[in-house]
Amino acid sequence: MAAVKIFTTRFCPFCVRAKQLLDRKGVAYDETAVDGRNDLREDLLKRTGRRTVPQIWVGDTHVGGCDELYTLERSGRLDELLAAD
Repeated sequence: MAAVKIFTTRFCPFCVRAKQLLDRKGVAYDETAVDGRNDLREDLLKRTGRRTVPQIWVGDTHVGGCDELYTLERSGRLDELLAAD
């Protein structure tokens, strides 16, 4: 299974929803909280063009945020992405 990395903040409802989907699917993920970490937010901006959370990677693929994660799930493509290694 591909490694999943998610950047979050503690009180972000979109972060909670994204993690709930991954939890329901039994997907382990590496979570990095960016609360009060402008350096990490700047890194996200450089890597993705966004400072918002969540920002999610499956393997080397940048999925985007919560909406994009759920779009992948509805299309069936999330399982394919997770299965790639």
